[in-house]
Amino acid sequence: MAELLLDPNIRLYVFIPIVMICLFVGLIRHYVTILLQSDKKTDLSQVEDTHLLRRARILRENGDHIPRDAFMMRRHYFNGPNGVLKAEKASPAAANPMTDPSMVMDMMKGNLTNMIPMVVIGGWINWTFSGFVTTKVPFALTLRFKDMLQRGVQLTTLDASWVSSASWYFLNVFGLRSIYSLFLGQDNEADQSKMMQQMTATPGAPPDMKKAYKDEWEALEVRNHRWALEGITDVILYKTNSVDSSYQISHKLR
Repeated sequence: MAELLLDPNIRLYVFIPIVMICLFVGLIRHYVTILLQSDKKTDLSQVEDTHLLRRARILRENGDHIPRDAFMMRRHYFNGPNGVLKAEKASPAAANPMTDPSMVMDMMKGNLTNMIPMVVIGGWINWTFSGFVTTKVPFALTLRFKDMLQRGVQLTTLDASWVSSASWYFLNVFGLRSIYSLFLGQDNEADQSKMMQQMTATPGAPPDMKKAYKDEWEALEVRNHRWALEGITDVILYKTNSVDSSYQISHKLR
């Protein structure tokens, strides 16, 4: 395999510009998506179900910090014979996007802010920075990775660890999630992986609360209570006595 020595100008005029372009395009896409979002009608029953599941999850995760009787009473409220998690829930019916103009408009807005910019910017970067080798991954790779990491660079003698400019763009498109979370928070519209999940999901399908209730009921049913604050009174008294003793000794020394 041929060993390369990259020109330092590639870092300044190819490597860093691609990163900055992907970052700023993601930030702009986030704010444009927020501006284009339409007000969605809130379903009261869905809000109640979401809050109920959240309360059950909080009990399951933090139940060790309340007494056993309090934990069992709350678990009985959720999982008892007449518990709220055993209530019958109808299976959700997926809305037909062809009969809902607002849903069709939301799908068009999603394509406008996600797919079109990615295709246009990707084509422009592939045309502007075509043929450049930008960086090298710090570990060895097999030849199977050449097609993925060396798009636009057809060199059979080039080691598979080198990354072309086109492949570097796609790595940035799907690899800047943590940077977007740092600037915009966890729930942001700049993450391309979130967009891909929305495209693969059934359009207009509400969450299946029947399955969610069943899963949470099973998780809470096998949850055992282990009192996390056992002996906390003795620990506090011991530390209090230690502080008092230290204060008395220091006072006598003075």
